[in-house]
Amino acid sequence: MSSVPPAIASAYDPERFRAEGHRLIDAIAAALVSWHAREGVVLPWRPPADALAEWPLARGELVADLQRILASSTALAHPRYMGHQVPPPLPGAALAELVSAILNNGMAVFEMGPAAAPIELAVVDWMARTLGYGDRAGGVLTSGGSLGNLTALLAMRQAKAGFDVWRDGLHAGPPLAVITSADAHYSVVRTLRIMGLGEGGVIVAPIDAQHRLRASAVEAALASAGDRRVIGIVAAAGSTATGAFDPLDELADVAARHGLWLHVDAAHGGAVALSAAHRDKLAGIGRADSIVWDAHKLMMMPALVTAVLFKQGGHVYDAFAQQASYLFAAAAPDDTWWDLGQRTLECTKRMMAIEVWTALRVHGEDFFGAVVDRLVALAGELASRVRASGDFELAIEPALNIVCYRHRAPGDLDAHNRALRRRVVEDGRFYIVGTQLPAGYFLRSTIMNPLTEPSDFDDLLEHLRALCRG
Repeated sequence: MSSVPPAIASAYDPERFRAEGHRLIDAIAAALVSWHAREGVVLPWRPPADALAEWPLARGELVADLQRILASSTALAHPRYMGHQVPPPLPGAALAELVSAILNNGMAVFEMGPAAAPIELAVVDWMARTLGYGDRAGGVLTSGGSLGNLTALLAMRQAKAGFDVWRDGLHAGPPLAVITSADAHYSVVRTLRIMGLGEGGVIVAPIDAQHRLRASAVEAALASAGDRRVIGIVAAAGSTATGAFDPLDELADVAARHGLWLHVDAAHGGAVALSAAHRDKLAGIGRADSIVWDAHKLMMMPALVTAVLFKQGGHVYDAFAQQASYLFAAAAPDDTWWDLGQRTLECTKRMMAIEVWTALRVHGEDFFGAVVDRLVALAGELASRVRASGDFELAIEPALNIVCYRHRAPGDLDAHNRALRRRVVEDGRFYIVGTQLPAGYFLRSTIMNPLTEPSDFDDLLEHLRALCRG
């Protein structure tokens, strides 16, 4: 007779899991049907204080509670979700994540991830080759672009500081600085501050009218560095604010001329490499020393799956050059390349590569190129409707799947559009965000759902007009 208490045995009972799993999958599928039919709201808005009171930690029933969460959350699978750069995940990828969750294999050492570790290395190799890196490239998957940028920039610092920062600290040499653009993702500046470079260690260069960082701006920033040792440039491929692509070949020339590290934040735009029609936007990316690419953006993966890629694979170990005797052998990292914990801040990270690996095997690379093409075309449809309207204006022609626009009205345009965005959120039938650009505050729609139709944009603009009428 088993000594396991009945409550524990019941919680782990495979038949209970099977029954609850069938009910839950049916509920999720029903929600997808409803969202795809554009039923209900995208965002079931509640004031935060009211929402907090609705989720007590009382006893509940698993499937019923999960169904309530489904009904109370922002529906990214709804075609009228046009908010942040987060996709409706491929349903098959969500099933792969279920397997990851039930296995719960950590990824620090090979023996804890005997399937996940080689799968991750295969995915990293594919991503590196897709972006134009050669046989000496390497990298790792990590949890999000912010952590990815931190990993790459730590490696930049160790490689270019001119002294061993990891061993001797920042005060062992001159103050360091990195050049970035005014449109860089906030995680870049935050990362450089975390790294101890301080306010002066972040040299912000201006962008051009198309929101791109140009070589001339980098040269001017270098001239203004004073006694700081500039060690690198951070470029964007699909910037967060507008989706702009910096001219990477041009910036690679500057980096080569001055002996700087070039890091490309391609968290959003990396998947453009899968599109024959748009991959030219990434021209020169293979010359970068490091690249960050989020699969949980245009590759439709559940968050978070970020690749940190290095042109010279040995740099993957520079960010976290230490030993943990209870995990890693007392050997050089290259001699135990299969223990991925040497490459990342994370130790117990989930098996994030299996979603990408299975999706590529099931759908193929061309599928993802078609998704990118579809989303870019849809952004063009929204932009064309804004241009054709008499009461909306574009901030900039979209370079990818992000459209920035605002409603024209008498008076303070910024205040008007901020109030309009708030009304959209509280109404909930559409979801859009906003961004502060040099020309003012603009509404911002990121088209992430390939099931969105051009007619949804007609309805969006009319919805905005109706909200303005009150």
